[in-house]
Amino acid sequence: MIPNFELLLPVLLALLAGVLFAFGNQCSRIAMRYTDSQTASLFQIGVSTALYWLIAPFYLESSFWNSPVLPLLAAIGLIRPLLSANLGMAGTRILGPTISSTLAATAPLFGVALGVVLLAETLSWEVALGTAGIVFAVAILSWQRDSGRTWPLIALLLPIGAAMIRSLAHALAKIGLETLPSPFFVALIAYTVSFPIALANDLRIRRHNRRRLSTAGLKWLVFTGLIYAVSVLVLNTALMSGRLIIVSPIVACSPLFTLLLGRFVFREETLNRKVTVAVLLVVPSVILIGLRA
Repeated sequence: MIPNFELLLPVLLALLAGVLFAFGNQCSRIAMRYTDSQTASLFQIGVSTALYWLIAPFYLESSFWNSPVLPLLAAIGLIRPLLSANLGMAGTRILGPTISSTLAATAPLFGVALGVVLLAETLSWEVALGTAGIVFAVAILSWQRDSGRTWPLIALLLPIGAAMIRSLAHALAKIGLETLPSPFFVALIAYTVSFPIALANDLRIRRHNRRRLSTAGLKWLVFTGLIYAVSVLVLNTALMSGRLIIVSPIVACSPLFTLLLGRFVFREETLNRKVTVAVLLVVPSVILIGLRA
């Protein structure tokens, strides 16, 4: 049976969120030509937070502040995006981008597991097979031959921890949205909690060691923050309208979209056999998941 549009909406929104996150990743990469990853992360969180508060008068309702899920939404801000981003960056620094990215591809597995355990969602063979296909595709994209290991095995927990935190944040957002169906408010609270922590962490690390930011760099950082802000809203809308085990694996296709955008939009990537294999894995995987939406 072919799903109708209403049932396909979470799939389409998850795909859109994945594309937007990929676009933000490309813009962030350009922004980091002018600054470091710590500054880029702080600016992106700050710009997203500012945008949410600027449009808050149009979406906020006074009853939202009395919601019992408010502490839950604040908890999301304690772990994402700051903690997950820092774990991811630490993993890349210690393990290298290849191993770190490959292990980060396990995020859909955690998302599906949390959907089944915390939300009592039913896992069908189509969703399981589609999730496995997406995980393999992302792992293929990121895998390269590395030289001998020079890092402790415990360092593997860094990218895995980042993947777990991202999935946990999605699960908590889904739980919150079931009680308070406002994708905007979920994002607003999470980022409002996260930004002061990110700012305090930046001040603690840098203090007197700050780089001047060029106008071009500032423009790219602001643009990236706006893109990520919209991405999170689209993701939350997908979570509100669909199941976590459907949305989480599809959003995880973002690395593939990043490569495709790099080739066809930013003209800075080349397509190879790995990308071709990844596409051949992702497309039927998303279709399988969509058929069970």
